[in-house]
Amino acid sequence: MSTVTPTYRAWQRLPHNALGSALFSLGMCVRVPYFATVLPRVTALEPGRCEIRAPKWWGVRNHLGTFHAIAACNLAEAAMGMLAEATVPPTHRWIPKAMHTQYLAKASTALHAVATLPTVPDFTAVTEGTELVVPVSIRDRDGTEVVHADITIWVTPAS
Repeated sequence: MSTVTPTYRAWQRLPHNALGSALFSLGMCVRVPYFATVLPRVTALEPGRCEIRAPKWWGVRNHLGTFHAIAACNLAEAAMGMLAEATVPPTHRWIPKAMHTQYLAKASTALHAVATLPTVPDFTAVTEGTELVVPVSIRDRDGTEVVHADITIWVTPAS
C-alpha cells in the first residue's frame, strides 16, 4: 500500500510500549465511544492486521459471569474497525455491512481479538463498491477460540 492512513500514521508515531498502546486506545474510544464499553487496548496494528485485548470486568459480564456475547461482538468490531482504518487508504471509505458470528465456547477470562486479512487488496482497482470480509478470531487466556466473526465491510472510492 503506497498511502499510509492517518490512523496507521498515528499508531506509528506513538511509542511502541504500554503507554503508546494506552494513548492510541484512548483516542480510539474518544472517536468511537461505544468501543469503550469493553475497555479495549490495541496491542498491534498494521495494514491487514489488528490485535486488541479486553479485560473481563463487571461491565462485560452476563448472567453466567462470562464475557457477554454482544460485548465480544463489540470487541470484534473494534478490531475490524482499526484494521480497516489502518488498511483502507484515504482515497476510499468503508462501512460495516454484515457480521456473521459464531459463539464457540464460554468466555471466562479476558479476551484477545485478532483481525487479519490474508492479503491486503489493491485499492487502486476498487473503482466501484466492493465487499471485503474481515475475519476476527477472539481467544481466551488459554488460547481457546471462544468467538469467531466474519465482518463484511463495503469499500467504495471516497469521491
